[in-house]
This record gives sequence, structure tokens and C-alpha cells, in this order.
Amino acid sequence: MRNSASEQQDRRENEAPEFSVIISCHYEEQSIEEFHSRLSATMKSLGRSYEIIIVNDGSTDGTFRKLKEIFNRDTRVSTVIDFFKNSGQLAGMTAAICQARGKAFLFMDSDLQLAPEEIPLLVHEYDNGYDVVSGYRKIRADSLLRIIPSKIANTIMRRASQSTFRDFGCTFKLYNAKLVRALELGPFHLFSTVDAISRAERCCEVPITHYPRRYGKSGWTFKKLWRYNMENVVSMSERPFQVLALVSSAFALLFGIRVVVDYFTPFRILDSVSTGLLLNAIVISSLIIVSVLCIIGEFTIRSFISSRHLPKYIIRDILQR
Repeated sequence: MRNSASEQQDRRENEAPEFSVIISCHYEEQSIEEFHSRLSATMKSLGRSYEIIIVNDGSTDGTFRKLKEIFNRDTRVSTVIDFFKNSGQLAGMTAAICQARGKAFLFMDSDLQLAPEEIPLLVHEYDNGYDVVSGYRKIRADSLLRIIPSKIANTIMRRASQSTFRDFGCTFKLYNAKLVRALELGPFHLFSTVDAISRAERCCEVPITHYPRRYGKSGWTFKKLWRYNMENVVSMSERPFQVLALVSSAFALLFGIRVVVDYFTPFRILDSVSTGLLLNAIVISSLIIVSVLCIIGEFTIRSFISSRHLPKYIIRDILQR
């Protein structure tokens, strides 16, 4: 006979909404009302069960006040979270994931650069059996200072995730909740798009529209994009070091062969070595060594920070049904 704990677990799973819509806000006082209205209309048009979870990522304007008003009038908004300080979009997504009950997680920005009306495009592909469906921005409505670091980040993340995704930076994504929950996320382990995509085989991208930002400015500064790129370089550190070891071994083998051949034949490789060639070789070697040391240093610093066991975000207030 099944125990009551198992029955309660089954009941919770049966009551879980099909979609958990996860939104992280940073100074969205001017856009959040319109966004919520359009999001709700689109989700209702799907005719499927859903909940909305919104995180105020340390905004000190009227964003949290408006979120409380939305929470009070819309029962589909199951949770509103307020951080003590700005902790980053990934922290906001993680905090929401920890509260989400849905069978699929839909992530989206609330700055109106993405259209909630295009959610059915992602849902259609998800219904076809994909575990990760990502929107990709065909035409970016951003400045070059955003686009160039983003392209670099996409290249790094494609390598790190071993996928062919074009637009990792687009928040507009739909995940099978089982995949995300398996990552065991929390204040000490934030959600990572690369980690999720690298562990899924059934993935696809859908072209979406990207609109110019109407209010405020993006929280993704050049500094934050660079830091995020470094995190992904460190996360894929195993493969670069393996490649470096392989290349070094190959050159060592070739050098050994040259020494052996030198005893039996007058054939020479680079018989005459100029000072200019030596200088170039020294400079290139030094830069490679410095780059490798920087990656090792970054990895060491992050290991030290991780050992301090400090939370990446702290919840100041939470409204929950």
C-alpha cells in the first residue's frame, strides 16, 4: 500500500502548471505593466495552465511596488521575489527556478525588446518534442558595444556547450523543467544556459523579433559581458588544456625526430636562425604563457571564492500564494 508521502507527491505533480513563466526585472518600472498585460493575454490564449514568477533584481525605483500591485490583482502570478541588491539576471532566474512548480520553464525579459506574442513559436517546437527551444534574434536592435561582446560570448559558449546555437544571450528560452531541476540550483549554484544546453540533445532555435529598448538601459554592461565570457572560458578549461598538451607533445616529438635525423643526414630545418626570428618566437611564447597563466589564475580565484561559500543572492522579501 502506498504511503501518504508518495500520494502527496503525486498530487503536487498533478497540480503543477504546465508552464512556469520566469521573469527577472531590473529597473523595469516603466515597462512592467505593459509587459505583464501582453504576457498574460498571450498565455491565456494558449489555453494551457501556467504560473508567473517575477524577481525584482535589486531595483530601487518603483519596480517592486508595481510587482506587488500585479501580484495582488493577478492570481496567476504565484511568486514575487525581491533581492537585497542587484545580483544579476542568472541569480534572478535561479531564485525563480527554486520556487517554480511547472513542467516547463519559460524565460523572458520584461524590457519589451522581446514580444510576448511570439511565445507560441517556442511552445510549438516544444510540443514537437524538443527539450530546449531558444529564440534567436535575426536582427539585433542594439549598439555595437553590445553586439560585438555578444558575438564573442556566443562563440565561446558554442564551444563550451558543444552545440550549434547562434544566440545564447537571448533570454527567450523554453526548457523541460526536469533538465533544469537536475542541475540542483540555488544561492550557491546559479543557473547556466551553457550547462543546461550542453546536457540536452533535443534542442532547436526559433527566429524571433528584437525591438529597440524603449525605457532605461540594459543591465548587461561591457564589464558584465566580459566577466560572463571569462566564466565560460573557465568552464571549458579542460578541453583547451588538453589541446595545449597535445600540441606541445607534437612539437616535442618533431623536435626529437629532428635531433635524431641530424645524426644521419645533413638535412636541416631552419639551419640559419636569425635574431628577429628568435625575438618573434620569444614574444609569441610569452603571450601564450601569460594567457594560460591568466586562465589558471581565474580558475584559482573562482575556486577560492567558491570555498568561502557566500550566496550569490539573498532574498529580501517574497510574496507567495
